[in-house]
Amino acid sequence: MLRPRLLLIASLALLASLLLVPAGEASPATRAAPGVPVDTLDTVPPGALTVDPAAVGTWTAGGVTVTVSVDGLEAAVADRTVWSSPLGSAFVAGGRGAVAWEEHRGYFWPTVSYTDRLTEQSVDAVAVTDDAVTVSGTLTGAVAPAGDASYELTVRPRPADGAAVEVTTSAATPLTSVVLVSGRSAGAGVHGFGEQFTDFDLDGRLVPLVVREQGVGRGEQPLTDLADATNHGAGGTEAMTYAAWPSFVTDDVRGLRLDASRPSSSAFAVADTRTPDAVALELWSPSMAAQVSAAATPAQLVVAQQAGDRRPPLARWATAGAIVGLQGGTREVQRELDRLLDAGTDVAGVWLQDWTGKRTTSFGDRLWWTWQLDRKRYPHWEQLVRRLDRQGIRTTTYVNPFLVDAAPKGDPTIRNLWADARDRGYLVETTDGAPYLLDQGEFEASLVDLTDPAARAWYARTIARYVLADGVSGFMADFAEGLPFDARLHAGSAAALHNRWPTLWARTVRQACRLADQPRCVTWFRSGALGQAASAPLFWNGDQLVTYSRQDGLASALLGTLSAGVSGWPLVHSDIGGYTSVNAFVKDYVRGPDLLQRWAEYQAFGVVMRTHEGNRPDANRQVFSTRASARDFAWATRLFAALAPYRRSVVDQATRTGLPAVRPGWLVVPGTAAADSDRQFFLGAHLLVAPVLEEGARRVEVTLPPGTWVHLLTGTRYAGDRTLTVSAPVGRPAAFVRAGDPWARRLRAAVVHAGVAAR
Repeated sequence: MLRPRLLLIASLALLASLLLVPAGEASPATRAAPGVPVDTLDTVPPGALTVDPAAVGTWTAGGVTVTVSVDGLEAAVADRTVWSSPLGSAFVAGGRGAVAWEEHRGYFWPTVSYTDRLTEQSVDAVAVTDDAVTVSGTLTGAVAPAGDASYELTVRPRPADGAAVEVTTSAATPLTSVVLVSGRSAGAGVHGFGEQFTDFDLDGRLVPLVVREQGVGRGEQPLTDLADATNHGAGGTEAMTYAAWPSFVTDDVRGLRLDASRPSSSAFAVADTRTPDAVALELWSPSMAAQVSAAATPAQLVVAQQAGDRRPPLARWATAGAIVGLQGGTREVQRELDRLLDAGTDVAGVWLQDWTGKRTTSFGDRLWWTWQLDRKRYPHWEQLVRRLDRQGIRTTTYVNPFLVDAAPKGDPTIRNLWADARDRGYLVETTDGAPYLLDQGEFEASLVDLTDPAARAWYARTIARYVLADGVSGFMADFAEGLPFDARLHAGSAAALHNRWPTLWARTVRQACRLADQPRCVTWFRSGALGQAASAPLFWNGDQLVTYSRQDGLASALLGTLSAGVSGWPLVHSDIGGYTSVNAFVKDYVRGPDLLQRWAEYQAFGVVMRTHEGNRPDANRQVFSTRASARDFAWATRLFAALAPYRRSVVDQATRTGLPAVRPGWLVVPGTAAADSDRQFFLGAHLLVAPVLEEGARRVEVTLPPGTWVHLLTGTRYAGDRTLTVSAPVGRPAAFVRAGDPWARRLRAAVVHAGVAAR
């Protein structure tokens, strides 16, 4: 997980030393720096709607009822509206144009342009078959020199009281994009679109749906401006995310997601929630297939939207104790682990990302992406893994979909997998047929072509043989957001498959686990796409900054988890303490003891409790750095372990139904003031947590739902249906269960028995 960001960090230090911008202020020079790329988005705004009187009426087919009026369309199943158009405007539109892409080390910026905008819609006819209702008409526009287009919108029933909606278009000059506009109550909250780190409610936004690097800072200053200026836009924006896909739900308790089985559903898309009574989704494809759902409650809606999906179970050991990120070789790992165990840390596993060795660049240490054991770094590896296993500690490692030329490493004991893949034709290629070498910062790497079944099978066998060897129980399955849009693939176009790459990567990993006879191999992913959860048991938020910030720190991890949860990622966690640390001279972004402990407390109430040393291990506080940090972390792990039986029930439900384990109040207590807060969360339906999200804070604000609530660690009772400030010193996180809840007594007894009640 040591990334090209090391190059960025060195560049930041150089620029910061020249600029000397006061911390917290953005430099005008960097804000207006030339050459910094930006998203240049445009849309096809819905125009007028004209409905032929002969098309007005109500039609039923296969349990779906479609009503067409002069103002629009409504689809209902079992007397519940599952989809409707906004009143009085077009609900289908289209365009002809192009999207140009700029790329830099996993960052991608689109520039959208149109030659035609078909904004006006007519509804001319309705046809009914045994299982479908089809509405047809014409799309026109004031700016449409290539001519009109005809369209058909077909509605069919689907399981869980939902419907399938498909839009197809036809024209002499085909459309390049199609727009479907869903209605909502004015200002109703919109949630989802993958893992979005900005706000849980995305009302009033233009959201590009593209998988890419999330950025360093994402608006936090001075870091973002410095990163933009030194590394070609690497500061990122609030719109950037590793995991974006077309799936959303609204406060009207309705939802829409594109059909993951259709290849076109992974095309670039733009969601537009700027119109108060509408959500427009433009897909850069001439057709669109969506699934629409509705329910009585938000939780039932998410379950309905995920109905029919299959998700691999998460091995129980991963949710019972901490997975500790260690590195440095056999002796260093054992020394650090012993310090934690001596402090009473409940360790379920270790994560040894440097198992394949480190390569030294002028900007720091990186990993060798050769995916074979470095025996100089880890002599007697097999004995180490066996010894840990006898202690009840599993071993996990690291892999990603890239390969590097192994020759520069000079290790005659390993295979050159990159050369092997090159000779077999298994690498993603440039347009001239050469292996596509992507700059990683002083070395280059190539992606395995996951569109080639033979290449995918070869790479799965490779991972099973080398990465999952010797008793290893899983790994971080990193990257998958970096497929260039101009690459040449075995099958399909890179533009159409860029957003699908994380799903192809997850399928490859799942195949590797089966080949290694480890169907419950624990793997976790940061890049996300439509349909990926069917092959991936666990996800993580990516590379947060070592701060509390809402833009890119601890608070952003919570926001991303809430958004991803309602989008189809049911099990999400984060790097404890964050990952990205930068010395920008004007401000040194380092992880201190307060942040480390608060992040550990936050993840103690999460799905998985995993630490990361970060990109600058020596400069940042580690859970094993001192006896005090080991003691504090040990306490948090015992809290995590005490909640294991309850967590297991929540995780099992999430895997079975798609209902996220970490839930916004909107899913648990809709209609209450607690549903509007995105600074607190529920683990399952019974445990409410208000984490400390500000540096140095010793109190935290919590909005309690109606009822009487009991502080999990102190036993103090609080009247609900109000917002209050409660004491939350380090070691006493604010967590509550409702008095009389079936889990209240068991959870309270568990923390008391574990010795983690209020200190």
